[in-house]
Amino acid sequence: MNTMKSILRNPWPYAITAWFVVFISGIVAWVAFAMRQSSELVRSDYYEHEIRYQQQIERLGRTQPVAAQATAAYDPVQQRITVTVPDGHAARATGVIHFYRPSDAKLDRRLPLNVDTAGTQTMDAKALRPGLWKVRVQWKVGGEEFFFDRPILIAPQS
Repeated sequence: MNTMKSILRNPWPYAITAWFVVFISGIVAWVAFAMRQSSELVRSDYYEHEIRYQQQIERLGRTQPVAAQATAAYDPVQQRITVTVPDGHAARATGVIHFYRPSDAKLDRRLPLNVDTAGTQTMDAKALRPGLWKVRVQWKVGGEEFFFDRPILIAPQS
């Protein structure tokens, strides 16, 4: 009879122990996966940028009356980006053009705004990686700041 008891052991302690081992292994694997993921914000100065947003709202309000004249366009044949500011602003406009890449902040570029007498500036887009870009133009005329942004899609070179 003693031999019969040793052959028929209760499987529940082993099953419970195995369940806890599998559960704890799963939690450890999930934590290891989560720790390897990038948790960076789109901007390094995200919170400061949000505080200054009221100034941005005022810039957009001043740009609203001339918004139809402010453009950014991509020519896929010549691989050029053309930025245009309103005619009345062309002679006195100073500012910056920011090429913002939403998927990778390391690819962002800033260029000074140097428009001609017609209010246009043309830039070479060959150095920009294919994908979605936002062209953000901020300029100043007579002490007032203006801003617009336009999304453009850079096509892969063929």
